[in-house]
Amino acid sequence: MDIPSFEDVYVCRETIYSAVYALPVGELRKELIRCLRQGKSTRRPRAGGVDRRNQIPEMVSIHVRPPEIEDRLMPGHWEGDLIKGKANASAVGTLNQRTSGYLMLIKLNDATATSAVEGFSAALNRMPLAVRKSMTYDQGREMTRHAEITQKTGVAIYFCDPHSPWQRGSNENINGLIRQYLPKGTDLSVYSQEQLDAIAYELNIRPRKRFNWKCPIEVMTEVMEKAMAMQHDAPASIQ
Repeated sequence: MDIPSFEDVYVCRETIYSAVYALPVGELRKELIRCLRQGKSTRRPRAGGVDRRNQIPEMVSIHVRPPEIEDRLMPGHWEGDLIKGKANASAVGTLNQRTSGYLMLIKLNDATATSAVEGFSAALNRMPLAVRKSMTYDQGREMTRHAEITQKTGVAIYFCDPHSPWQRGSNENINGLIRQYLPKGTDLSVYSQEQLDAIAYELNIRPRKRFNWKCPIEVMTEVMEKAMAMQHDAPASIQ
């Protein structure tokens, strides 16, 4: 007697589910459904994630971002993100400086493009021009009016590929620390800008191994001093 190989008799999960839910209504169908992990009487069709590509007008890909941004040596380059609260009804913007790890938390009225323009523009404009050059962001719909942020701040905005969080590694790493203060499921609208500034300050004075145990606020101070000196020494035609 020939025994078939595992590959010959293997049936994938989707085939099993499809066969069970395709049965006519009756006791056998009910019994089999009860044996399934979810045990639901109906099955929702599988669907892929929403592809937001081409939904953001005139976005500039991270792949054309100047190479000097990648090495984290040049000051003025940021990574941005949006942390959403309970039922996605509230949001806080985050800006993480790539060279120093310096963090800014931004109170937003909601997760709309209008709030993103107002919040991110105000936060970036609080920084000296010398450390205000670019921001890298994901393809969230709140960035549909990114051109207005660039117009208000002079900051170039580059967009990551879909589902590629590693392209904003600094921001993804700090988000885990932020969630210790702003847990998932929290109503973020209850936090004032002063409270968010206090949280950011605590994270900015936390020593980091990658900076030889200096804290981000120390490194940011050095970065700003260096950037201001470079700007001061530059020929007038370049400034």
